[in-house]
Amino acid sequence: MNTFGRRLPGVVYGGDYNPEQWPREVWQEDVRLMRAAGVRLVSLGVFSWSVLEPADGRFDFAWLDEIMDLLWANGIHVNLATPNAAPPPWLATDFPETLSVDRQGVRHGIGSRGHLCPSSPVYRDRSRRIATALAERYGQHPGLAMWHIGNEYHSDCFCELCDDRFRTWLRQRYDTLDELNHRWGTAFWSQRYSDWSQVHLPKPVRGWVNPSRELDFSRFTSDLLLELVTQERDLLHGITPDVPATTNFFQCRLTDSHRWAKELDVVAFDCYPDPGKPDAMAVAAFQYDLMRSLGGGRPWMLMEQAAGAVSQWKNNQVKQTGRMRLGSYQAVAHGSDAVMFFQWRASRQGQEKFHSAMLPHGGENTRTWQEVKALGNELRTVDEVATARTAAQVAIVWDWQNWWAVEGCAHPDNAFDYRDTVARHHRALWNSQVAVDVVTLDGDLSPYRVLVIPNQYLMTSQQSAAVRKFVADGGHLVVSCFSGIVDEDDRIVEGGYPGALREVIGAHVQEFSPLPDGATVPVQGAGHSALDGFSATASRWQDDLVTETARPLATYRGGHLADRPAVVEHDLGLGRAVYIGTRLDDDALEELVRHVLDRADVLPVHEAPRGVEVTERRTETSTYLFLLNHRQDEVAVTLDRSGTDLITGRQLEAGETLFLDAADVAVVRSTSAAPRQAEPSSSDS
Repeated sequence: MNTFGRRLPGVVYGGDYNPEQWPREVWQEDVRLMRAAGVRLVSLGVFSWSVLEPADGRFDFAWLDEIMDLLWANGIHVNLATPNAAPPPWLATDFPETLSVDRQGVRHGIGSRGHLCPSSPVYRDRSRRIATALAERYGQHPGLAMWHIGNEYHSDCFCELCDDRFRTWLRQRYDTLDELNHRWGTAFWSQRYSDWSQVHLPKPVRGWVNPSRELDFSRFTSDLLLELVTQERDLLHGITPDVPATTNFFQCRLTDSHRWAKELDVVAFDCYPDPGKPDAMAVAAFQYDLMRSLGGGRPWMLMEQAAGAVSQWKNNQVKQTGRMRLGSYQAVAHGSDAVMFFQWRASRQGQEKFHSAMLPHGGENTRTWQEVKALGNELRTVDEVATARTAAQVAIVWDWQNWWAVEGCAHPDNAFDYRDTVARHHRALWNSQVAVDVVTLDGDLSPYRVLVIPNQYLMTSQQSAAVRKFVADGGHLVVSCFSGIVDEDDRIVEGGYPGALREVIGAHVQEFSPLPDGATVPVQGAGHSALDGFSATASRWQDDLVTETARPLATYRGGHLADRPAVVEHDLGLGRAVYIGTRLDDDALEELVRHVLDRADVLPVHEAPRGVEVTERRTETSTYLFLLNHRQDEVAVTLDRSGTDLITGRQLEAGETLFLDAADVAVVRSTSAAPRQAEPSSSDS
């Protein structure tokens, strides 16, 4: 597989560059400042279709020739985009069927981006045509480092073309109409189809929708958009076989990035944590762990971030001094070999003119520019970190298909937020300073000692068997409520809740008992349990939980389920499962997670005060310890190893105290050793 590291060694630095928005006299100034800031790579042409092809079949590459040569003459590589994310006005005017249609049947107009029908033969043909022209013209250009296919794919469409493709997709998936009726449960509410012509995309209905159809529409949309990517990838690889190709992910509900990542040479991600939210950097850490894991542990690219404030939220707070640097190193600490931004020069016009940039409207005299320039030059001191891997003994499950299902039907709690739920569970691990991979239950679980499954409502029989094997083989499981409820067709797994996990948790749920908004119930550790002294607050959800072969770890201490189990523990084979039948407060969830980590003998990567993030990346010869101070004050960290701080060049000794200012970072290189492991505890022997 092609990798960007072969063409771009070290930690790549740069951002989106849109020279077509500026007169030529600005270009020389751009490259001068790029060199001053240590820029190595720019993403070029992402939204340039209307400039590259001002009319159907009439191309203008002169300006792109000039800028490609100018960048390369200044030692700057190009991540060249196929510009299909924003079709030009002529395409919409000449071929209105290329415009997307919303669920209400309204065809979108031009004036924004992403207004494309992914099924349109004309759109596909013109996209491939310009991609071919770019590849043939610039495939041998020495400045070309990689291909950037499209941008943040997120377009769904409900037009007749997509309707036809949906039926074709369903025929390939189910073969017969009888099988479709069975899998969708169409006997409910008299929805049974008697002819394929009756099967359509989901559009507005009176009342509630069929959740199985909605689930398949989500799968179809992801597959349809992926087809656009793989067609262009194959085209580009055919012309430029040695040039890697990617597209940029963001946490989008429409695209199953687990599947997509397998089709790309490198995973790339756009991340915009909100400086106004206290948990923003914890959420970013989860997203970065996800990106690293999508690539099978290979390094990935932070393709976009903001140098300061964004402009798309209700209140757009700026990154305070040092926080852009801190967030950039956080991505590298979690496996990224690139730190890039949207965008290089702040736009004067358009929807994103108040979105921050590496070079702000105020130019070189701004704080942002000074920080951008300093970071670009400083990152060269950690170049040797590139290609180093992360080893994790803990995994957490994130599953797009579960996301589609758990938020796609009338449920006991219809305000459920899957992203927030997984992020809360990951935050408990993040605060525990352990390395975490983000997985699905379809992958290999054997490398892990601890597996955390947050609200995995949809679970196939193969997945439930994999969970059972994980525990029976000696793994430690944490699984939270409303998991193992339905199969891949959103059909209840029989045998009582949670049907797919009942044997694993050694208990069953008599009833789901959601709590009213704002209501809470106290939870305490069960007497003589391993959590004796545990105290928590439950909210939003309660399981009426009955133990079978499990034992209570904690019980409700109020409400109609008083003295009933809230958390249970179950031994299965060589391992142990902990089931959480409610939503615990954050501190209690973290305490419970630490209890499981201790039982599994999983140690922190390195001891550090709360608010200091710790990660490791490893090569065969070196270990790189990242210490990131997210606090607002100075902290002291007592080192457990000797090494060299790559950023300062300072030699450090084991037992020495390292002081980190607020928002400061250290990257300590030492000789590689096996990951820290605890001695087996007597309680588990």
